[in-house]
Amino acid sequence: MSVKLLTKTSKAITKMGKFIDFDKSKRRFYNNLYLDDYKIVVKMALAKEKGSKEDFRIEKFDLAKYTYLLAYD
Repeated sequence: MSVKLLTKTSKAITKMGKFIDFDKSKRRFYNNLYLDDYKIVVKMALAKEKGSKEDFRIEKFDLAKYTYLLAYD
């Protein structure tokens, strides 16, 4: 998938992957947008926990080091 997003440095993001994963410690499923150029992931919980204020998280992430459940377009 090719996406044209511009950052502060005006570098276009060309590689973005989407995948679903499961956090065993929090027992939650996440929808993820992985920005390969920057090795970061935007994690969005599929079901929001009661009382949770967290809508999404941004983390430094190397996709090659982890196992995910499902990749999709």
